Amino acid sequence: MRHGEYLSYWAMPSNNASPVTSEIVFRVRYAETDQMKVVYHANYLVWCEMGRTDLIRKLGTSYADVERQGIGLAVIDASLRYHAAAKYEENIRVRTTLVEARSRTVTFDYVIENADTGVKLVSARTVLASINEDGKLVSMPDHLRKSLESAVA
Repeated sequence: MRHGEYLSYWAMPSNNASPVTSEIVFRVRYAETDQMKVVYHANYLVWCEMGRTDLIRKLGTSYADVERQGIGLAVIDASLRYHAAAKYEENIRVRTTLVEARSRTVTFDYVIENADTGVKLVSARTVLASINEDGKLVSMPDHLRKSLESAVA
């Protein structure tokens, strides 16, 4: 794996119904760290975004496709629990699970860990709302909602 690249994996539930987990693996870049070469706390939110966009892509669409339909998915709630620090050059795994899809909101859970040791670094959750181009809360298009519902763990 070259610097700046990440690998993407996805897991199927045991009943082979649909993908419910996306995993990406990448190396911590120097720009993501502070003076002590420890990852700056806000970067974990960026990593969560990488995970959820990968999961949505695995479901057959992308954020760009959703936006072309006049729908935005805006983060309305984010919570992170820090367990340990990630450091420069470590391999990181972000496991993303879709836990709820409603008509206007979608909820994702994340586990961020050291990919080599399995040490949990962060557990997180984000809730995104479906909004139109004017920033008003709207229902998701049926095909998007159904696609997301099919991946709920």
